[in-house]
Amino acid sequence: MSEAALASHVTPQNLRDLVGRFYGRARQDELLGPVFDAAVADWDHHLDHIAAFWSSSLLGVGRFTGRPMGAHMRHPITPPMFDRWLALWGQATAEIYEPDIAAALQARAARIAESFKLGLFYRPADHDPARQA
Repeated sequence: MSEAALASHVTPQNLRDLVGRFYGRARQDELLGPVFDAAVADWDHHLDHIAAFWSSSLLGVGRFTGRPMGAHMRHPITPPMFDRWLALWGQATAEIYEPDIAAALQARAARIAESFKLGLFYRPADHDPARQA
C-alpha cells in the first residue's frame, strides 16, 4: 500500500484511538501487563507519546521525540513478548481499519518488532564462528 493511500485512511486521531485500544488490552495481558504497569506512570502522556510516534512513522506528521530503543532497554522484555504484542496490535488494527489498512499497519509493526528484537537481543559475538570452535 502506498504512503498516500495509507495517509488517506489513517489520521492522528484514529491512530490515538488505535493506541488506546491496543494498550487497553496490553495492560490486561498476563505477559505484557506487568511490564507496562511497572514502566508507565502517566498513561495519558504515554498514549499521546506513542500516538505521536505512529503519526510520525506512518504519516510524517507530528513532533515525536524520544529514543524508543533506549526506553525499551530499561525493561525486562523477552522475545515472546513481541509475538504477543503483535497479536494484540493485529486485533486492534483489524477492529479499527479496513483489512488492507490493518494489514499495512500490522506489517509496519512487524518490521518495528524485528528491529527491536535485533537491537535488544542480537549480539554479533554470539554468532562468531571463531568463538564457537
